[in-house]
Amino acid sequence: MDKVLSGTIYVFTFLSVYVQVFFLITFLERRKNILVRTKTFELKEYPGVTIIVPCYNEARTIGGTIHSLLDLDYPKDKLKIIIVDDGSKDNTWEVIQEFKKFDNVEVLHKENGGKYTALNLALKRTNTPFTGCLDSDSFVDSQSLKRIMTYFSDEETMAVAPSIIVDKPTNIIQGAQKAEYDMAIYNKKMLAFLGGIHVTPGPFSIFRKKVFDDLGPYRHAHNTEDQEIALRMQEHHYKIEHCPDAYIYTSVPNTVKKLYRQRLRWIYGFIRNAIDYRRLFFKKKYGHIAFFTLPSGIISILSVIILLIMLFYNLFNFIIHKIIQINLIGFQNTFFTTNFDFFFFNTKTIVFISIILYTSVIVSLLLGRKMLEGKYRVSFDIFYFMIIYSLIAPFWIIKAILNAIRSKESSWILEREVKIAK
Repeated sequence: MDKVLSGTIYVFTFLSVYVQVFFLITFLERRKNILVRTKTFELKEYPGVTIIVPCYNEARTIGGTIHSLLDLDYPKDKLKIIIVDDGSKDNTWEVIQEFKKFDNVEVLHKENGGKYTALNLALKRTNTPFTGCLDSDSFVDSQSLKRIMTYFSDEETMAVAPSIIVDKPTNIIQGAQKAEYDMAIYNKKMLAFLGGIHVTPGPFSIFRKKVFDDLGPYRHAHNTEDQEIALRMQEHHYKIEHCPDAYIYTSVPNTVKKLYRQRLRWIYGFIRNAIDYRRLFFKKKYGHIAFFTLPSGIISILSVIILLIMLFYNLFNFIIHKIIQINLIGFQNTFFTTNFDFFFFNTKTIVFISIILYTSVIVSLLLGRKMLEGKYRVSFDIFYFMIIYSLIAPFWIIKAILNAIRSKESSWILEREVKIAK
């Protein structure tokens, strides 16, 4: 059993290190191509863009979301905003009425059917060459749209994803997520260089309307329609880019329970979408999405599970060993010895590989922060991320796997029901 577990740990830890090293090499080769602009500029032309804002029980945040869109540095006659209330149970519908007075805003209401149905209703009313979505708990930087649109000068670019930043973290749970999101900026850009982006996130990904005209509307996709549309685009060889200086600020869960629910849906959605698009795996014609992105996602999930098994196995062995020691030499001699010798320091290869892995994760986070803030900055939220996710992530991953086996879908609606009580 020891040899099997140890061998499996070695394999998956090595693969995890390989992913991080591969990203780092990509960064070193392409770092001069990372565009981060700090000054305003004008586009040669401003094509029409429609931004869809689906909302459900978002009365607290929807006003700020729409105002951030209205404040975009983009000609108002070229920007259309469609707000779709997906049958909210709070006073979201009343809040969005105030925006009817703006000529470029349209407000729609429908019975609750899920986010993808709200998006598709608005898509039917969209006639601009570009369209995008903004989640109703997110807020855009005024320069984001212009910066994104520069990437469409390449006619092959069909979608551009932004950089998502945690909006005003107030506790260690949100601080941990801030570190994760900062690291994701770096990871997303490296995937863009590789042509391997597998998610066009709801907060302000912009598409050519041609994508939906050619490939069809959003699908239910296990409540992760932003993953499915990206995989559908990859299957049809549509290029997806990432704009690191298009900043979108998003509200994130502030409790362990809410974070658990969100990540359960995300991981479940990834597993089910990976199954749905299993035909992409290890097919040369699909490039890095087939040989790197999807396999590395599966490796990450399995690595966490294996590490958890190893943890419990070692804990069990430790307890048995201590029981034997107590029986042989007594309780006090077992737990209250004060001698220390470096001879007993664990020098197994796996320890050093693990150190390399954690170091590479921290480097990724710092590089993401450099792209975001223009400087490398170490803060406590890095440690919050390492500790909290190490303790909690295995549980939502295991639950997501079990749900995927049973086809028990996670609920996007349930995540938002708690907002009514606030």
